[in-house]
Amino acid sequence: MRREIVVNATTREKRVAIVEDRKLVELMYERPDERRIAGDIYLGAVEAIVPGLQAAFVDIGAEKSAFLHASDLQSDEDPDEDGNGGRERNGGRRRARNENAPRIEETIRKDQTLLVQVVKEPIGTKGARVTTQVSLPGRFLVYIPDSSHVGVSRKIGDRETRAHLRSMVRDILGDDGGVIVRTVGEEMTREACERELKSLRKTWRKVRRRQNGMKAPALVYQDARLTSGIIRDLFSDRIDQLTVDSAELYHEIRSYLGQVDPDLLERVSRYEGTAPIFDEFGIEEEIRRAFRRTVHLKSGGHVVIEQTEALVSIDVNTGRYTGRRDPAKTILKTNLEAAGEIARQLRLRDVGGIIVIDFIDMNEEESRNKVVQQMRTLLGHDRARSKVFGLSELGLLQLSRQRVSPSLHQRMMEPCPYCEGAGRILASETVVRRLERALDRVAAAGRESGITILTHPVIALHLLEREREFLGRMRNSGGIAIDLRDDPLLGLDEFRLLAHPADADVTKKYIF
Repeated sequence: MRREIVVNATTREKRVAIVEDRKLVELMYERPDERRIAGDIYLGAVEAIVPGLQAAFVDIGAEKSAFLHASDLQSDEDPDEDGNGGRERNGGRRRARNENAPRIEETIRKDQTLLVQVVKEPIGTKGARVTTQVSLPGRFLVYIPDSSHVGVSRKIGDRETRAHLRSMVRDILGDDGGVIVRTVGEEMTREACERELKSLRKTWRKVRRRQNGMKAPALVYQDARLTSGIIRDLFSDRIDQLTVDSAELYHEIRSYLGQVDPDLLERVSRYEGTAPIFDEFGIEEEIRRAFRRTVHLKSGGHVVIEQTEALVSIDVNTGRYTGRRDPAKTILKTNLEAAGEIARQLRLRDVGGIIVIDFIDMNEEESRNKVVQQMRTLLGHDRARSKVFGLSELGLLQLSRQRVSPSLHQRMMEPCPYCEGAGRILASETVVRRLERALDRVAAAGRESGITILTHPVIALHLLEREREFLGRMRNSGGIAIDLRDDPLLGLDEFRLLAHPADADVTKKYIF
């Protein structure tokens, strides 16, 4: 598989695309007014403790208070090792709480100051999630000051390599903190390990010094920004090419790699074409497709993705693909192809939480197992942690995916002011019937001598072309003067009632 990183940078936006076999699988962006805070360390003040939730709310200076669960206060547990060799700082998955551990109200108190790190961005109405188990990521290592654990990324599979790395790190580390070796550190030398560990410890000392001179709430440490973080966390010998269209970023990246991994310099190139870089790589069109609810498959089938507050539902259909003779093979082929596309879309749209997939019904147990295993294998390439629970009694595949930040839809779109995010508005016929009932109430009240109706031009056109008798009928039945005016500033399913002679807006009196 060929993997590439493509970077597009302008004064107002930086975008990073991860491409596998010429298909976009991840998109990250950063804008000056939308700073990401995952990984940042704050000096926070405990605002409230909720024993029933075994959680506390911490003021870190953000719009909403951060959420701190009791499980994120325990420092005596071994930290989880994620696919990149990092730990829960990038996951936010709640670990089961030790029954013998102190309750949160016995551990911290209101107005206490705590050093906390953001593990999950604010999403919707929820504030950020934080932990007191601080960690500092480097290129090869993640340093955990308040732990004694030495771990190795699960993606380093060779036992001898894992044992060698663990032994080497323990020897260098001593009793000063804990460390997890990241995936990119598989071939790390002792010198590189010593150099990075020294740098991370120096950073931690700076954090401690800054903390002592601050008053909560305050930002103590800011994690690497988007591009530098991507280079640190992802750019390794597993990436075939990195292309960037900014001369400034190009030189920054080469300068950084020259210090930590000079062998990768030959894989960095600056894009100098005339067409925009994302157009050249076919990424812009892929981004546009990521906002559609229907994704078409090469076989002719399609996948429908619906994102709701509680979960994400995905439906698989054969569409125009009917195969030739064997319906079971047709269904299996469509489901396997859909599994690949769904895994890609989950990464691209950065969808998290509970996900339910309605594959096409399969009668054979072997076919069902193939589809489930395909999903597990494909999700194994995902940086976000996921768990596939298998098919339910209703034939639905259930899985969960780590949610660290808002999805692509939540970050790049906003609810429609007309439908308030529902995706649908009232039909013209329905709007006219609502208008008719409002005019009936005006006539029954007997307080208005005349009414001017303001509607969207589409509704006005409906009345003039399809219900020409409407205005005359309402005038006769109500005994009031009625005028019609169009207003393009109104929503398609909105209207206003203005009372004569002062054109006072009386809409709220007569519409329910």
